[in-house]
Amino acid sequence: MTSQASSDVENPSHTSLIEADHGYVPLLDANLPSQAQENGQQPSKSLLLLISGLLATSVVVALIVGNIHIHTHEKDVQLPERMDPVEQGVSDKSFRLPANVSSFSWDTDMLDWQAPAFHFYPGENWMNDPNGPVFYKGWYHLFYQYSPEAAVWGPIVWGHAVSRDMVHWRHLPIAMERDEWYDVNGVWTGSTTILPNNKLVVLYTGSTNESVQVQNLAYPANPSDPLLVNWVKDPANPVLVPPSWIDIKDFRDPTTAWLTPEGKWRMVIGSKVNRTGIALLYDTDDFKSYELQDGWLHDVAGTGMWECVDFYPVSKDDFGLDTGTFGPGVKHVLKASMDDDRCDYYALGDYDLREGKWVPDDRAIDVGIGLRYDYGIYYASKTFYDQHKKRRILWSWIKETDSEKTDIKKGWASLMALPRTVALDPKTGSNLLQWPIEELDKIRSNLKEFNNVKLEPGSLEPLSVGPTSQLDVMIEIEVDKKVVSGLKVGSKVPYNCAHHGGAGVRDALGPFGLLVLANKNLTEYTPTYFYIAKDKHGDLSTFFCIDQSKSSIAKDVDKSIYGSTVPILEDEKLSMRILVDHSIVEGYAQGGRTCITSRVYPTEAINDDAQIFLFNNATNVTVIASLKVWQMGLKTKNESGWVWLGPSLILLVVFGFVLWMWQNQKRNNGI
Repeated sequence: MTSQASSDVENPSHTSLIEADHGYVPLLDANLPSQAQENGQQPSKSLLLLISGLLATSVVVALIVGNIHIHTHEKDVQLPERMDPVEQGVSDKSFRLPANVSSFSWDTDMLDWQAPAFHFYPGENWMNDPNGPVFYKGWYHLFYQYSPEAAVWGPIVWGHAVSRDMVHWRHLPIAMERDEWYDVNGVWTGSTTILPNNKLVVLYTGSTNESVQVQNLAYPANPSDPLLVNWVKDPANPVLVPPSWIDIKDFRDPTTAWLTPEGKWRMVIGSKVNRTGIALLYDTDDFKSYELQDGWLHDVAGTGMWECVDFYPVSKDDFGLDTGTFGPGVKHVLKASMDDDRCDYYALGDYDLREGKWVPDDRAIDVGIGLRYDYGIYYASKTFYDQHKKRRILWSWIKETDSEKTDIKKGWASLMALPRTVALDPKTGSNLLQWPIEELDKIRSNLKEFNNVKLEPGSLEPLSVGPTSQLDVMIEIEVDKKVVSGLKVGSKVPYNCAHHGGAGVRDALGPFGLLVLANKNLTEYTPTYFYIAKDKHGDLSTFFCIDQSKSSIAKDVDKSIYGSTVPILEDEKLSMRILVDHSIVEGYAQGGRTCITSRVYPTEAINDDAQIFLFNNATNVTVIASLKVWQMGLKTKNESGWVWLGPSLILLVVFGFVLWMWQNQKRNNGI
C-alpha cells in the first residue's frame, strides 16, 4: 500500500534534503512559468504584494507546522463512541477511575502544561504500543499504535516518526492503514527484522473483519528511501493464522526474527492455553510459510495471556547484542506483557538453540511472577538492536491515568517512556540495567550542584534550581551504616511501597529522597525516595518508591504509590536518577537496577510554581545527599530566540524586496 504525504513530508527521493535533521520540505515546481512572464509583462504592485504575502505566510507556516500543537478546548466535551479493546481482543487500554470520582475543572494552562518536552508523544489523538523500532540508513524509526480519530483507543493504524538521535522527532504520514479485510479492525502490534541484504520486513498482527487475530507481512515500497514513508502489504496476507487449539483472539504480537543454525528464520508469538501464558515458536524460510515448532518456547501457569512478547540475548561482556547472537556467556531475556495486570515482566535464562526451549535461571522469579522492567506505569515494551551504536534499546508505552474526558479536552493521550539502553548487570548477573540513552545528555543545561547536604531526621530542604518542569537529577545518598546495623528493632510486617502509607509515614530508616513538582505550600508534591526496611530477623532490604498520593489536588487522577526492592552491593552508596518532563516522572535506582515511571497531573505545581525539595522523614538516621541538577530542553534563551530569528530575517528580506520592486516601478513609471 501507499500512504498520502502530508505537508510535513513529501518528495522522499530528494536525497539532498534527506540529510537535514528535521526531515525534508516539498520543492516548488520551478518549470512552471508565471502568466506575467508568458505575456511579457512586469508584475503589478498588487500581484507583488500578494505573492510576497503568500511567501511570507508560507515561510512561517512551514516553520511552525508540526512543531507547535495548538490545543482547542470545549466547555462541554462529549466522549466519542468508543470501542471496547477487550471485546476486540486486546488488553484494556484505559485507566478506570471509580464511578463516584468527581471531575476536576481543568483549565487550558493546566492541560497545555502536561505535554512533554523530551518524551515522544503523538501531538494529537491517541497512541499506544511501540511497533517495529529500527535504525535504517541513518534514521531511527518508531512506529506506534495510533488512533487518528480521537484521544481514546479506537480504529488503530500505524503511526510513524523518525529521528537522528531519538530525542528530536519528525512525525511522518501514517505508515499502514487498516484497509484490507485482514486488518480492517486494527493494524496491531508487530516487529521489524533486518535481512542480511539490509532489507526490512515487518510482521504485524491484523484484526480481521471477523475479529480473528492473524499475522501479516509488509515491507518498504521504496527500500532506497531512508525515511520509509510508503509501505506495501504482501498479497499473500495473512501469512499466519491461529492454530486450531488457540482462541482466535489470543494470537498476537510477533517478535523480531532471528536465524537458526539450519538457516531458517525463527520468531515468537504470545498466546495462552486456559490460564497458562505461552510463547509459541515459528520457523520460516520466506516469511510467508510458517512451521509451528513442537511444544513452545516457554510457559508459566496462572499468568494468563502473554502480549508483546520479546526475546533477546544479553552478556556480561557486551553492552548490546544482535537478536541472533548465541554462544558461551550469553543469557537470553524472555519478556511478556501480562494482559491480567498490564505490567511487563522479564526473566533471565538459557536458550537451547537446537531444541528451541528456554529455561529460566530461577523459577521463583519466572516470567509473570518475578522481575519487572518498571514498577510504575510501563506496558507493551519492545526492544531493538541498534547496530549503529552496538546497543539494545528499550521502548515502552506510558498510558494516561486521568479521565478520558480530560484527555479528549486536551486533544491527545499517552506517550512513550524515554528510550533506554538495556543490558545485563555485570555486578549481580541476575538482573538487567536500564538507563536513558546517552543522547539525552546533550540537551542538559544550567547545571546546579549541591554537595554533602546534611538531612537530619524530619528535615525538608528547598533547592534553588530555576524552573523545575523539565529536569535531570542525579543523587547520591550516604547513610550511617553503624546506625542502620545497630537498630535492634525490626518490623514484623514486610515493607511494601504501595501499602505502607507513602512518603509521609515516618519510620526508623526512611523514607528519604526528593520531592519533585512541589508547590511552595506543599499542597501538591511527588516524592521519589528510598526506604530501608529491617525485618524481625535483622535482615535489610532497600526499597525505591514514587508516591503519587499528594501529586495533585484533583481527584480524577491516579494516586497510586509505586516501587519495589533494589539490590545494594557492599560499599555502594544509594543513588537515583530522576527525570521530570511535565506530567511524566521517571526514576532509576542504583544505575537502573530498579526503575519506576509515573504520570502525575498537578494543578498548582506547574510552570513557575513548581519546586523541588530534599527530605528525610526517617526518625533514627541522618543522611548526606549530593546532587547534580540540570535543566532539560533548549540550552539557553538565545537558542530559543534563534528559532524565530530565522523567520524574522526571511520576512524582512521578502518585504524589503517588495518595497524595492515597488519603488523601482514608481521610478520607471515617472520617467
